[in-house]
Amino acid sequence: MLKKLTKVFRSKALEGGTKIAINCEKLETRVAVMEDGELEEYTVERTDDVNIVGSIYKGVVRNIETGLKAMFVDIGLEKNAFLHFWDAIPEALDSGMEEIRRNGGGGRKKQPRITSQDIPQLYPAGSEVLLQVSKGPIGTKGPRVTTNISLAGRYMVLMPRNDQFGISRKIEDPQERARLRRIMEKLQVPEGMGIILRTVATGQRLRYFIRDLSILLEQWEEIEDKAASKKSPVCVFREPDLIERTVRDFLTDEINEVLCDSPEAVQRMKDLVGSISRRSKKRIHLFENSEPIFENLKIQKQIDDAFFRQVWLPSGGYLVIDETEAMIAVDVNTGRAKKQDKMILQTNIEAAREVARQLKLRNIGGLVVVDFIDMRGRRDQQAVYRAMKERLKMDKAKTQALQISQLGLMEMTRQRLHESLNMTVTEPCHYCQGRGRVKTPESMSVELQRAVSAVLSKHRDRDELIVVVHPDVMDRLKTKDSDLLIDLERRHQARLIFRSDPAYHREKIAILDPETKKEINVS
Repeated sequence: MLKKLTKVFRSKALEGGTKIAINCEKLETRVAVMEDGELEEYTVERTDDVNIVGSIYKGVVRNIETGLKAMFVDIGLEKNAFLHFWDAIPEALDSGMEEIRRNGGGGRKKQPRITSQDIPQLYPAGSEVLLQVSKGPIGTKGPRVTTNISLAGRYMVLMPRNDQFGISRKIEDPQERARLRRIMEKLQVPEGMGIILRTVATGQRLRYFIRDLSILLEQWEEIEDKAASKKSPVCVFREPDLIERTVRDFLTDEINEVLCDSPEAVQRMKDLVGSISRRSKKRIHLFENSEPIFENLKIQKQIDDAFFRQVWLPSGGYLVIDETEAMIAVDVNTGRAKKQDKMILQTNIEAAREVARQLKLRNIGGLVVVDFIDMRGRRDQQAVYRAMKERLKMDKAKTQALQISQLGLMEMTRQRLHESLNMTVTEPCHYCQGRGRVKTPESMSVELQRAVSAVLSKHRDRDELIVVVHPDVMDRLKTKDSDLLIDLERRHQARLIFRSDPAYHREKIAILDPETKKEINVS
């Protein structure tokens, strides 16, 4: 009875707040991050897939393209990695971090400045170089790599080849930032190395940072030993799997509970987090229910909705999301919403928040263009822009959004590290070849008449042909276009025999020789 009551109270507590659900199966592992019952982030890792983002390789420079300002490096994969000259220069902290000078900066040796012009001399063809994958292979492109290596820990990121120090800008409290600066001064970071304190470092004690730094330094030492002893190309550090990354990146104080349907995975997570945070360990629970975990928590339907082009908004408006090779296009429509200024503003604000959520949920990025419903006032446009910026703060990926233009368009970018959710779990339709559309029976009837005319004009000695089409096209020929075909036969003084084959693609037309049954080439 007590066990039953405990489950009831736990389920009530989980109705709000943030939680993580993990589904472990033989072929794939799925992780869903929920915020007040709404799916915020969804990650899939297949058993056969190898995630290489974050992995470190010892590679060989194969060729240098000065026009592209890039090098192609063999790291032992099917396609050579792409190393831009700028990614080979020791760089400053990214925009998400504030640089901190320790001891006024006087304790650091001034490093000689390296420019892009120096890179071909530093890394000539045939030279070996230690690299980290910053972006995995996407489509026909190979992985993108950098020489600016970083190792992520629970509370900090170690930069073994960059002596800069920083604190995440997402930590906004001035007093907390000052406290973390004082902690940073006490850490024994080796000469020439730097660290970044992550957002999760908020409120943590010094001993946790000392332990985290110690683990990362041991990890780097192992990487260096392996790089020195192994022949390139070779992987010297493999980014952890999805379970371990979830513990490292998501299991923070904001997470109410982690539910997982695998006893082995639950025990593994507890072992991983137990030495760092006993409080976090108590939040990890085994999901014991005959119903699948994603169905029970009403996650599966939200996942299924992530593959639809159309996404409805609470006001009655909707989004249409199209993912192309060049960019992501999002169209905002009023739908059932009334076309009044106040309602248009509300719909656009809902759309801004939902676009930010959908980009993260679907893991899509690159260049994004959002076509909002036209607004008259600049104040309304600013309100929509602020709503977008506020919602983007929840995204771990780097994002940048511009003001709404005079045409009602918002241009933005989102960091893309992996293939999108759609690309991961689907493939181009073998029927439409990924176009999403097929020609109408009317269009095929027009093409058929042209093709038959071409064959009969070219082979004037033929007085009979067999034409095989899809049943949809045959239905059109029998009904609306029968007179046209009779006229075609009369003009060419030939007989046409039509057959339908349901196995045919709708856009396929076969014109056969009646004697040999071989297809006649139209061209």
